[in-house]
Amino acid sequence: MLPPSSYSRKTKVDYTDQLLMAKLSLLLFALSIFFSTSLCCPDDQKLALLRFKSSLLHTLNSSTPYSLFGLDSWNASSDCCHWDMVNCSSQSNSRKVVALQLYSLVVAEQPIPIPSMVLSPLSRIKSLTLLDISSNYIAGEIPASLFANLSKLVHLDMMQNNFSGPIPPQIFRLRYLQYLDMSSNLLEGVITKEVGSLLNLRVLKLNDNSLAGYIPEEIGNLTKLQQLNLRSNNFVGRIPSSVLFLKDLEIMELRDNSLSMEIPKDIGDLTNLTTLALSDNRLTGGITSSIQKLHKLEILRLENNFLSGGIPTWLFDIKSLKDLFLGGNNLTWNNIVSLEPRCMLDQLSLSSCHLAGRIPDWISTQKDIVFLDLSKNKLQGPFPEWLAEMDIGSIFLSDNNLTGSLPPRLFRSESLSVLALSRNSFSGELPSNIGDAIKVMILVFSGNNFSGQIPKSISKIYRLLLLDLSGNRFSGSIPDFRPNALLAYIDFSYNELSGEIPVIFSQETRILSLGKNMFSGKLPSNLTDLNKLEHLDLHDNRIAGELPMSLCQMSTLQVLDLRNNTLEGSIPSTINNLTALRILDVSSNNLSGEIPAKLGNLVGMIDTPSTIKPVSDMFTFSIEFRDLIVNWKKSKQGLSSHSLEIYSLLDLSKNQFSGQLPATFGHLKALKLLNISYNHLSGKIPETFGDLESLESLDLSHNRLSGSIPRTLSKTARTYNFGCE
Repeated sequence: MLPPSSYSRKTKVDYTDQLLMAKLSLLLFALSIFFSTSLCCPDDQKLALLRFKSSLLHTLNSSTPYSLFGLDSWNASSDCCHWDMVNCSSQSNSRKVVALQLYSLVVAEQPIPIPSMVLSPLSRIKSLTLLDISSNYIAGEIPASLFANLSKLVHLDMMQNNFSGPIPPQIFRLRYLQYLDMSSNLLEGVITKEVGSLLNLRVLKLNDNSLAGYIPEEIGNLTKLQQLNLRSNNFVGRIPSSVLFLKDLEIMELRDNSLSMEIPKDIGDLTNLTTLALSDNRLTGGITSSIQKLHKLEILRLENNFLSGGIPTWLFDIKSLKDLFLGGNNLTWNNIVSLEPRCMLDQLSLSSCHLAGRIPDWISTQKDIVFLDLSKNKLQGPFPEWLAEMDIGSIFLSDNNLTGSLPPRLFRSESLSVLALSRNSFSGELPSNIGDAIKVMILVFSGNNFSGQIPKSISKIYRLLLLDLSGNRFSGSIPDFRPNALLAYIDFSYNELSGEIPVIFSQETRILSLGKNMFSGKLPSNLTDLNKLEHLDLHDNRIAGELPMSLCQMSTLQVLDLRNNTLEGSIPSTINNLTALRILDVSSNNLSGEIPAKLGNLVGMIDTPSTIKPVSDMFTFSIEFRDLIVNWKKSKQGLSSHSLEIYSLLDLSKNQFSGQLPATFGHLKALKLLNISYNHLSGKIPETFGDLESLESLDLSHNRLSGSIPRTLSKTARTYNFGCE
């Protein structure tokens, strides 16, 4: 036990310590209150963000259902530094907003356009270093004042919106900017010389717009640039020589423009390049030898230009090379040289490169290849067994002279997704195991000599989107396809198929071409089950009976070709229900009665929409569809599937129609061809025919028409025929 004096000293010390601790706790509590109020985001920045939210909600007052992503936490009662998509500075003396991740804010079935003025409140947040407003479908011109204030921006992402007009010069004055992505918009105008002021820029993406003019030489000032993407614009002129100053450049993506002249001779000085993509331009000259210095090169895309000369074998000595696209030029392959590639390719395109003889067996060394395009050459011989065993994903061998039958091993592949063999001389029956290729999406075998029945197993390929067997000698009936399959494009035309018109197809069917076969019987009434059908072609068969009333319920139908059958009866009066119909050909049948006046109310022939998507755009690579054959100006002509959407045609010729010409035909202002020749029509030509402002060909010959020809017709149709010949 301590003596009394010691005890009293210890008690005093303990009391003093407790007092100090209490004071310290009080001080810390006071400091916490101070910092909790002083280190919130500034009130003016919170207010700016709330105004942005309010403005956005106001513009979204739409009938289209939508959901708003990430803004629920934005409210006046909380610190904006704790809000979703908002980041504040972590510095001890500041909590200002420095980053806004405002991408994909609105989720809706159909894009809801957001006016660009909703961004105006953000101009008050001058501390921003990162702004991401991508994928929001913001429309209108870019507000210049916004970027005049945001002078500290380092990262700016505006991709995938609907911004239009020119790029404001204020953006090129953001001197700290390192990342700029304005891709996938509707921007127009030119890139001004001021782009050269962005001296800190590492990434520049302006692809997929409508920018035009020359690429400015000042682009060479961006010496820190690592990625340059100007793909899919309208740039012209040469690739500026100043790009050779971009020594840090890793990706040069200039595809799909109108650039001309030669590839810069010293492009190989950019030794950090991993991607050089110059395809789909107008470049001339040869493949510059300096490219062989690009030891890091992985992707070389030069296809679809006007390049000429030989294909250098040293390209295959670039060990890093993965993708090589040279097709669609005037380049020439050396068919004599023996090649031993040092690279291991993933993708290879040598389309239109004058390959001759058998398919080169050095391709068998490329064990990683997933895409092979050798189309439009002079290749001969059979489909190699070694190629069938390689399990390649996409194979394009169309437009060659290949022969023989297809090896069954090809369809045991676990990778095959695209097989295009059109316009060769393949023969024999298709392998019965074709349905084993369960990952196939596209089969294009048109223009060969295949024969026999179409294998039933083909209908089991669930992922199949496009099946083109046209222009062969297939016979028998068509196998039944599963209604829940994905098959959208079917072309069995120009074969020897027979029986009644089948109707068991996928519910996804958009294109159904069965013309020039030997189908018979009546038009089935349950064609209406194909509620997405846009194109129905049954010309040159043996179809009889009347046009079913149910045909007029197919509101999605744009093209209906029933030419040269034995149809009879009248055209249903409800024909005007086919509101999307642009091309109607029922010529060379036995149809009779009066021409219904409601034909003049076909909306698709009154004002052809300019937004119709061509069938070929369903795919990301070039697929050649068979032309639609029509009687045009006294001869049969093919309308390309790539431009079919611009045509509006009505052909009722070579039938038994009587009565008068409907005056309502004058409503069809989008009509380019009108042929009602070889019928029994009488009376006068209606004055309203002069309103057919788009008409290029009019044939009313071999009827019983009388009276004078309306003067207004001379201002419309470029060719017309009114009399007997």
